[in-house]
Amino acid sequence: MATSTTSLNVPSLNPKLSSSLSISSTPQFSVSSLNLRTHGRGTRRFIVLATAGLDAKPTVLVAEKLGAAGLDLLKEFANVDCSYNLSPEELNTKISLCDALIVRSGTKVSREVFESSGGRLKVVGRAGVGIDNVDLAAATEHGCLVVNAPTANTVAAAEHGIALLAAMARNVAQADASVKAGKWLRNKYVGVSLVGKTLAVMGFGKVGTEVARRAKGLGMHVIAHDPYAPADRARAIGVELVTFDEAIATADFISLHMPLTPTTSKMLNDETFGKMKKGVRIVNVARGGVIDEEALVRALDSGIVAQAALDVFTKEPPSPESKLVQHENVIVTPHLGASTVEAQCLVAPVSSLVLPLVNHGSDLRDIMPFHVSLQQVLSELKPYVILAEKLGRLAVQLVTGGSGVKSVKVTYASARAPDDLDTRVLRAMITKGIIEPISSVFVNLVNADFTAKQRGVRITEERIVLDGSPEAPLESIQVQIANVESKFASAISDTGEIRVEGRVKDGVPHLTRVGSFEVDVSLEGSIILCRQVDQPGMIGKVGSILGQENVNVSFMSVGRIAPRKQAVMAIGVDDQPSKQSLQRIGEIPAIEEFVFLKL
Repeated sequence: MATSTTSLNVPSLNPKLSSSLSISSTPQFSVSSLNLRTHGRGTRRFIVLATAGLDAKPTVLVAEKLGAAGLDLLKEFANVDCSYNLSPEELNTKISLCDALIVRSGTKVSREVFESSGGRLKVVGRAGVGIDNVDLAAATEHGCLVVNAPTANTVAAAEHGIALLAAMARNVAQADASVKAGKWLRNKYVGVSLVGKTLAVMGFGKVGTEVARRAKGLGMHVIAHDPYAPADRARAIGVELVTFDEAIATADFISLHMPLTPTTSKMLNDETFGKMKKGVRIVNVARGGVIDEEALVRALDSGIVAQAALDVFTKEPPSPESKLVQHENVIVTPHLGASTVEAQCLVAPVSSLVLPLVNHGSDLRDIMPFHVSLQQVLSELKPYVILAEKLGRLAVQLVTGGSGVKSVKVTYASARAPDDLDTRVLRAMITKGIIEPISSVFVNLVNADFTAKQRGVRITEERIVLDGSPEAPLESIQVQIANVESKFASAISDTGEIRVEGRVKDGVPHLTRVGSFEVDVSLEGSIILCRQVDQPGMIGKVGSILGQENVNVSFMSVGRIAPRKQAVMAIGVDDQPSKQSLQRIGEIPAIEEFVFLKL
């Protein structure tokens, strides 16, 4: 058995600016730099991926407004078409004439956009943080790169969050409207102080950290929830990391800073509002979909939520008749988080990295130190790549508590010699599965190790050399997360780590071990794990509850220690059961614990 830890070398773009590159084809380019003078900020040096000997300027469609500095840079290298407020049909029509597209958050780059491009679109630049408005699967299928600027508007978003926090606490928007209507209602708009109040920062990434710093300066007690937040970084600014339930139960104010993922979608709902302190106040400058907006209206009407300040909405712009927008205890802004002059100057030059990528120069392997053909590796490891990501995604969903994921160990069992098995793709996909569910970062082969290191996650690899035929590249993959608590205690191994293991059977990834229990369930759809007393009729009872809700069971397996003792039942389902059905499963007397996991 040999243990090794390796990493990819990712070139740094700028000490204060970074861009994230989603590799979906094998373009060719080289690296150069340029100096750009920005308004009020002196001369800034940018690294640009470029090629020589361009026969003609590429065409770049700018679908949303950028700062002048970015547009000037674009025009030096490309034909620029600034067409704003395009309908989906207009965008689909224009895109076939464009080599690159630059958007902000308001433009949806759907599968239809890539299909309409006829293969000409080579790069999509997202001038901002999130990339949830870009269909990444379609981009990959059509060989298109996706580039974003994840840090450019951090300060702007944090400042807007603090502005909304203070404006909400002191009823600034309502009082302003009242005075302009000719009224003078001092007693009606008595606010609350921020000093001494507890602020829960939900998502302790770049923006969340900056909000916490500013809130501490206002005299607030700040707590945070984020499974990946380094404890030392939180302690350095006087922030306590806590569990999700503890955060929402103790907070006077809640500020949301998590990405919109399947895990965070409608994270604030009727159930979570019911756990909050009566009179809590909520700020959202993250993504609209993390709040169930109808549930928020009910919470406002009941007084559980005293006030809300919202910069983002599930549908933008929201309907003018929206009960949430029109609610007297809600203040709203039209997605202004990144809308400062300074943020525009920072975002625009970074987004213009799309320019040189539309042409071909040196081979991608010049910046990716793979000694074998990436295409050959992906072809042979394809089902194992899927298995690796799903094991990472499954393992991280089992984590609970505020300590965060810091130590991950991956064990590969194979009959192949170490030199014949390149695991870097697998490690990247495990990293992707662990980090993406609760992060706005899109993890790929180039940035996986860097992203893990940036979040304080140490990933080590072990290889177990097996006897036998080396025809199949791998026998199994095991993922262990150390020094964490688990929401499903049976996932904890004898040595104290969360442990999941899987293998590929007939080309399909399977989960074969949870903790110390052997199971066998296809990693398709979603999974329900139940620890139970091993007795007759359990499969029928659970299956009956799911069948009554028309939830199709795709696979079911039971692993046990010994007859009539403890067992773990793994159930694959095509659809997500309702909370009521899951509650009924948990109420079966022989079931000791259960968890639902999205894959």
